[in-house]
Amino acid sequence: MIFLVNGSEKEQYSYYINTMHRIRAEVFHERLQWEVNVKNGLEIDRFDEFNPLYLLSIDEETGRIRGSARLLPTTGPNMLRDVFPTLLPDNEVVESALIWESSRFSMEPGAETPLPGQLVSQVTAELIAGICEVGLIAGLTDVVSVFDARMVRIMRASGSPATIIGRPHRIGAFMTYAGLFEVSEAALANIRSATGLEGSVLERQSVTRCLAA
Repeated sequence: MIFLVNGSEKEQYSYYINTMHRIRAEVFHERLQWEVNVKNGLEIDRFDEFNPLYLLSIDEETGRIRGSARLLPTTGPNMLRDVFPTLLPDNEVVESALIWESSRFSMEPGAETPLPGQLVSQVTAELIAGICEVGLIAGLTDVVSVFDARMVRIMRASGSPATIIGRPHRIGAFMTYAGLFEVSEAALANIRSATGLEGSVLERQSVTRCLAA
């Protein structure tokens, strides 16, 4: 299940948000060796201050957060434009009301293990489908993201291959790419077919609360 939280609600959902930041520290600081800001075991950056929309993958039986992703409009501050511009061709900027940026896609250890008969894990499938579902509700055409080479294979296996833009660069220990992901009913159907998901992964009340406007 994907539970949505607006950045403006981080005090109300502090346990969820702090768990998300802890997982992010484990992934981006410890595993990927990116130069990120970690304090008290939590990875928090300046883009968390711009009221992003967080997608939290929650185990419905235990209530445990297994992974998360962050969405921000490309019309405002975002990581591709402000941190990783070298991934784009010279003078090119991705900026459109119809394109949001997905960033900080991360999962706790063990959550990446695929279920029997599947190529990607349940958490991976939920997050990818959830991003596409949110995009459809918001009227987007694409989602742009910065990701490492491992995610190229994962996205392809999930039925959501990226259209690579610009040239990859080595950041930390891994080659890093910028890519666009289509948002459409057909794209969502491909994700569901590739991952075995049936129906919406979004928790209904959080959708109403976060995206009603």
